[in-house]
Amino acid sequence: MIALEFQGVTKRYGRRTALNGLDLSVPTGSIFGLVGSNGAGKTTAMALAVGLLRMDSGTIDVLGQGAFHPGRQGGRVTLLPQDSRLPLHARVDELLGYYGRLQGVAGPRLKRAVDEVLDWTHLQDRRNSPVRTLSHGMMRRVTIAQAFLGEPDLILLDEPLSGLDPREQVRIREMLRLRRGRQTLLISSHNLHELEALCDQVAFVDLGRRIRQDSLEAVIRRRHSLVMVLDGPMTLSGAALTEAVPGVQWTYDSARSELTLVFPDEWTPARVNGTILPLLVTAGCGILEVRSGSGLEREYLNATAPPPIHGGFQ
Repeated sequence: MIALEFQGVTKRYGRRTALNGLDLSVPTGSIFGLVGSNGAGKTTAMALAVGLLRMDSGTIDVLGQGAFHPGRQGGRVTLLPQDSRLPLHARVDELLGYYGRLQGVAGPRLKRAVDEVLDWTHLQDRRNSPVRTLSHGMMRRVTIAQAFLGEPDLILLDEPLSGLDPREQVRIREMLRLRRGRQTLLISSHNLHELEALCDQVAFVDLGRRIRQDSLEAVIRRRHSLVMVLDGPMTLSGAALTEAVPGVQWTYDSARSELTLVFPDEWTPARVNGTILPLLVTAGCGILEVRSGSGLEREYLNATAPPPIHGGFQ
């Protein structure tokens, strides 16, 4: 099932085209990462999905009920904007209560909902505090909390962990993981390591168009790719690599001292590692790190610009 679907969606601001025929399918129950540079159209897509903007052409289907309308999907969809602001005079609990009522939550259920989001955003001790007394990170946690009030089916999060300290990032990330299968999360972030740790589906967006969408496993080729970080230049020949692992495709990024190996189905990461590692050591290559999968950052860069070196070692 699909929780959110864009088909050929176009949005223009005057002469500037923000979305240029965007196609996107977000599976129900997934944690879906939206990857793109500034101006790629990610924030515009989220605003269109919840009805804050009108598209120029195309269709958007939200929760199988057509374009967003408060009468149909009210209380089932929430949005955390990237640059959200809170009223400084309000207390945390009364503010969340207000947002909860807007989501259709009332009575004893409202108090339970507020208690729950305060607990998992680690804000119980600040529930009676005015917003103006909170740090930037605490304010960000309040905005995250409001997005989960009332157990909405579809939650759109634009840079959700921005401004949080490392401990709170880990805590919130773990709580987001627990939502997989229960709710659908669409997350936009410039921190691709964050998305790689969270998501099971990703889409790359560039210049308002989707250029790739697949499962995270398929995108980073975790089962068919190894990255070896070397301590210095690579001194093993390309011929030695292809002789040791027939069918292997490889690139070497001299700027990062990273050797990337993509291998056929009959090879496992452990088998490739056990074969290539001794050859590198014998050739005098120090090994600093070996990781399975090419990484979301590299795959995004490869999809939007040529990789540093193709083909083979010279």
